[in-house]
Amino acid sequence: MPDTIPAFTDAQIDAFVTDGFVRLDNAFSPEQAAQARAILWAASGCNPDDRSTWTQPVVRLGDMAQPIFQQIANTPILQAAYDQLVGPGRWLPRGSLGTFPIRFPSATDAGDTGWHVDVSFGHEAPDFLDWRVNVQSRGRALLMLFLFSDVGDEDAPTRLRPGSHLAVAQYLAPAGDAGRSLRDMLADRPDWFDTGREALATGPAGTVFLCHPFLVHAAQLNRGNSVKFMAQPALLPRQPLQIERVNDAYSPVEIAIRQALGYS
Repeated sequence: MPDTIPAFTDAQIDAFVTDGFVRLDNAFSPEQAAQARAILWAASGCNPDDRSTWTQPVVRLGDMAQPIFQQIANTPILQAAYDQLVGPGRWLPRGSLGTFPIRFPSATDAGDTGWHVDVSFGHEAPDFLDWRVNVQSRGRALLMLFLFSDVGDEDAPTRLRPGSHLAVAQYLAPAGDAGRSLRDMLADRPDWFDTGREALATGPAGTVFLCHPFLVHAAQLNRGNSVKFMAQPALLPRQPLQIERVNDAYSPVEIAIRQALGYS
């Protein structure tokens, strides 16, 4: 996108390569977030003014493709961010924002709070444990976390393991194009690439965390008083990631993988 102001500084790009994520403030407006929340509340079947309707720890909504979600996914600042992290012309605009896990204040564990990497291909397998990811991150250029409500430390912020994307790249590389299944990773890495560090995806509504596709992350219980609204779509690649390019025009996503594998 020519003549577009960059979304990130060089220091932020370097941090993305090292830590595996970067936070983008004001990626969309509070007004857009409020409009989207109204749609999500209606779809959830719950009443924002009647806590007796908040009976489940998590309500999952399917793909949301209404115009407001399309607008939010493709704001100019986000498009600039996609260009910086993945490369101009190397990603596909989103027509929706994927699924929404809406997390209500609750002491009940929904059983979905384990550490993991999002798998990105092999979805034809009936058992999701057989879905796969490979070192080229086939089918996923970025993991993205869109905050549609204000998220503080107690409001079920997604947990992130900084630097884990590097260990995941090293683990995936020997498997080549076939990659590893989620079942493989659960069996081989019970520590789930523990880097000894943890970060929380907090921020006001309109914040987006753009994450390396190999970043290890986990949900958690909502211990606060407010409902958490978040989307977690993938940015899809227009072309496969490449670890070796003729012209050395590597994106930060590719640079992180190359550094993990010891390329100069």
